[in-house]
Amino acid sequence: MTDAPDDSQLRPALFLDRDGVLNEDRGYVAHWDHFRWIPGAKAAVAAFNRAGWLVIVVTNQSGVGRGYYTEAEMHALHRRMSEELARDGARIDAFYFAPHHPEAASEAYRHPDPPDRKPNPGMILRAMSDWPIDRDRSVLVGDKRSDMEAAERAGVRGLLFTGGDLERFLTDAGLI
Repeated sequence: MTDAPDDSQLRPALFLDRDGVLNEDRGYVAHWDHFRWIPGAKAAVAAFNRAGWLVIVVTNQSGVGRGYYTEAEMHALHRRMSEELARDGARIDAFYFAPHHPEAASEAYRHPDPPDRKPNPGMILRAMSDWPIDRDRSVLVGDKRSDMEAAERAGVRGLLFTGGDLERFLTDAGLI
């Protein structure tokens, strides 16, 4: 049996939705040639890394379940994002994704109410189980009401990003 980490070992997490927060939401973005960073996204990730926060992506990816692209293609995109961030001295500590959808083309991805798919809090709760996260100091930034509901249900603060420069948005919110 292992002891739970004491509060001094816990770190705040910046949970980020992907499409619409880190990159432009161009509809089922799965390939690098369709990917465009949101202004200030890489700088924001780097700032939180420097501040000692965990940076964790929590992204619904129903395009996998719908058969628009594969998990392998999605993982390749996430690797490319990580490579780009590394060039700027930044990193995402983990990617959590929810490929399931009630209307998925493949039965393997079909679920009437997927526990990981936002607005359900499953991805956030799994991350809190996997990492030493201080729930009270953590924040989820998303661009949809479902992101805010997932944050609320997981017990973390939610910030609705409506576009613009992500670094400026987080600075104006008093987080950077």
